[in-house]
Amino acid sequence: MNDFWIYFNIGLNHVLDFNAYDHMIFLLALTLPYDAKAWKRLLILVSIFTLGHTISLFLSVFDVVKIKPTMVEILIPITILITAIYNLISQGKKGKNDSLSFVGFVTLFFGIIHGLGFSGYFNSILPGNATDKLWPLLEFALGIETAQITIVILALIIGYVVQTLFKFSKRDWILSVSSFIIGIVMPLIINNEIWSK
Repeated sequence: MNDFWIYFNIGLNHVLDFNAYDHMIFLLALTLPYDAKAWKRLLILVSIFTLGHTISLFLSVFDVVKIKPTMVEILIPITILITAIYNLISQGKKGKNDSLSFVGFVTLFFGIIHGLGFSGYFNSILPGNATDKLWPLLEFALGIETAQITIVILALIIGYVVQTLFKFSKRDWILSVSSFIIGIVMPLIINNEIWSK
């Protein structure tokens, strides 16, 4: 049971670490078009993202996939940028009009990319062979899922407060926060070391 809490907390802290804020802003971008009424859809999307994250760690543990860290470091902010731009283009229509299968597929793919960003560290902290890492991987995934749901709930609460108390329209909220997110990730993409090679 102690081992469970160790790896659960590693997963929890992986998402809630303010030094690795990319995970948080991706979840914020994913949550923006929705409100609390769409909680089932959001829960499915968050779980799909966790599944993608876990699949990439699983493939990494068994040495099926290896990717250069520099490639992942550029792909993660690109996934965030794509999500934020999509929010700008759809301007709040996403929750109603897009099929869950399309958004779910994109979310799964982005989860795989984000998981690859953590795979090297995850493998380094776990002793033993690949099969010994399966239970810790599931415990870690539960920590990630819990942290992601926490962030989504906070994002929904903040969105509700801003739109209710400060009279922001849903459209203005999505446009403002998506633009802010783009402003955060563009320097990460432009200044990435991949361009200097």
